[in-house]
Amino acid sequence: MNHLFKTLSASRSVVVKAAFLLGAVSLSAQTTQPQDTTKTERLGEVLVKAVRVEANSPITHSNLSKEEIAKRNLGQDIPLLLNFLPSVVTTTDAGNGIGYTGLRVRGISSQSTNVTINGIPYSDAESLGTFWVNLGDFASSVQSLQLQRGVGTSTNGSGAFGASINVLTDLVSEEASGEISNSAGSFNSRKHTVKFSTGLMNDHFEIAGRLSNISSDGYVDRARTELKSYFLQGAYVDDNTLIKAITFGGNNVTYQSWFGIDNETLENDRTFNPAGQFTDENGETQFYDNEVDDYRQDHYQLHWNQKIDRNWSTNIGLNYTYGRGFFEQFREDDDFETYGIEPLEINDEIVNTTDLIRRRWLDNDYYVINASANYRNNEIDLIFGTSFSHYDGDHFGEVIWARFANNLDIRDRYYDGNGKKNDFSAFAKATYKLNDRIQLYGDLQVRNVNYETSGINADLIDFNVDENYTFFNPKAGITYELNRKNDLYFSYARANREPTRDDFENNPDIQPEKLNDFELGWRHKSGNFSLNANGYLMLYNEQLVLTGAINDVGAPVRENSGDSYRLGVELEAIIPVTPQLTLQPNVAVSRNRNNETIRSFDGELQNLGSTDIAYSPEVVAANAIVFEPVKQLQISFLSKFVSEQFMSNTEARLSKLDSYFVNDLNLIYTIKPKKIFDSIVITGLVNNIFDEQYVSNGYYFSFDDDFSNPGIVNTVEGAGFYPQAGINFLAGLTLNF
Repeated sequence: MNHLFKTLSASRSVVVKAAFLLGAVSLSAQTTQPQDTTKTERLGEVLVKAVRVEANSPITHSNLSKEEIAKRNLGQDIPLLLNFLPSVVTTTDAGNGIGYTGLRVRGISSQSTNVTINGIPYSDAESLGTFWVNLGDFASSVQSLQLQRGVGTSTNGSGAFGASINVLTDLVSEEASGEISNSAGSFNSRKHTVKFSTGLMNDHFEIAGRLSNISSDGYVDRARTELKSYFLQGAYVDDNTLIKAITFGGNNVTYQSWFGIDNETLENDRTFNPAGQFTDENGETQFYDNEVDDYRQDHYQLHWNQKIDRNWSTNIGLNYTYGRGFFEQFREDDDFETYGIEPLEINDEIVNTTDLIRRRWLDNDYYVINASANYRNNEIDLIFGTSFSHYDGDHFGEVIWARFANNLDIRDRYYDGNGKKNDFSAFAKATYKLNDRIQLYGDLQVRNVNYETSGINADLIDFNVDENYTFFNPKAGITYELNRKNDLYFSYARANREPTRDDFENNPDIQPEKLNDFELGWRHKSGNFSLNANGYLMLYNEQLVLTGAINDVGAPVRENSGDSYRLGVELEAIIPVTPQLTLQPNVAVSRNRNNETIRSFDGELQNLGSTDIAYSPEVVAANAIVFEPVKQLQISFLSKFVSEQFMSNTEARLSKLDSYFVNDLNLIYTIKPKKIFDSIVITGLVNNIFDEQYVSNGYYFSFDDDFSNPGIVNTVEGAGFYPQAGINFLAGLTLNF
């Protein structure tokens, strides 16, 4: 604990800067969520009951409602809409929040965050990452969202190893409605959305849908994004039954911007993008115009919720996801042998390199079945269920053009591999009301994972993995109600998580990671004032930490770190100052350490002792001042502070990211006309209002080089940075009828 106190003391000034100036944010505390009352709402929430927790649960969590999401839903991806929740750090490749975006919670990478949609696993089965870019404007179809920090409750799919996000899509609407929403802003950013619902027809049937188009040129040069998406659901509902058929998906075409820039370029030309760069026959620098990801994903879900009697209810969920697409890239003067091309002779000269354009493909199918049952009375709430998923994904590469092709045929695959993954889990969890003050929580999960690969990978190397893991993940907790205004909670949870495909490619001997998570919290609510405080200790064995490096398609490289820990305190509050003015603070202070780090420098192994875990800032604070001068107008001043962090586990100077403090201004004005429209909503968002020049993410690499000076080994280091946009804006108009 002395380490934490030192961190708290050393970080005092930055906490004061972030929390005192503006008071930080929790856009939603779990104690403020409205209770659903209609039968459609109660039945609809069964879709996520198996993976969500209640407000008084001993699990650390935050909720976002549909109304709160709408305030800033002007085209930016879902991670940006979660930016002001506790311990969340977001990043965006294009610099303006549209395109490839990501988030880390408590410093933990997205590969260790479980994401479900209506209880169906969404995180990619092989990479374990979440590609929000494939869910363009999905926020417009979200009813509510819950972020659990720490291990959380048992969920479906890959285990939550530091955070889980579960999303509930739009509930059945009892009334017919329509919505037309348009927004535009900096960097030629635009969002166009059309939604409808028939309402309940004959008191039982509803059809609802959405079409969206989002486009942006991006802050970074050529970092353009084009997202087309849809959402369609048909539902049948009566007093005891809800059946929903849902399909959603879309296509993203995104120009690459994950290459980053070095420190010198950052100082002199911060929007420069090296992607697609080549030299033409005249020696002029050019940029290939189609260096893009082009990927389409379609999801099909069927849910059947049945209330059997006043105590029992059941839920069955089926899912099929079809994903396919490619990364297209121009390669200048590339080696023939990389593509299995035979050298050829031209004018008595041997040619073994060529300019070419390649596509690296993913083509996958993903099947899921979930089933759960819930028994509930005045004393006990028992849920038990099971989930099974099967993933089958092809990985292959094509050369679609080459200056010198020799023995290449049309649609030749220069590499071709396959990955299959079966994931089975079963759980039982119970909340038992021991008496008027004490509530007990227990949760047991068994999970079995089988992962197999075949064929050759993009390096033309045989890639064969056959691993089988069985994990036991117990959890337990207690909530003690001191009085009507205060309760305390404590929980323990164990989690295990398998490596990813990239992990196996980087190290065939990679090990699964293990976590013991301890959470201690206090919740207080008095009128409109609320305060949540919790401390956590996360003890890891073989944690798969980010090394700072990225591979040749921009994916982060991870490695086992032996024993490590994360120790922290999180605070969040809602403070009504006047009936018109509210402060919403949150701040997280943590210490994140590898117990021992050994690295090779200049050809010699060195023990660096205890080091900071990469991408784990000690202080993360967010703030909101919400002012409502009149009922129809809300003005929010939003702020975010992230302290300095290292991109490596060696605390290398070159890998340090500076702290940043960014402020946004959000305005919402609602007009209630008497005819035609139910409401007209005008929304404005000015991001980075003080034009802060900052970097939220980057990469770092080092390797021993003995080629430059034979007999002498030197460590070579390098870093890349992803600059974020200065002051920029988005403005929107939504017509509801």
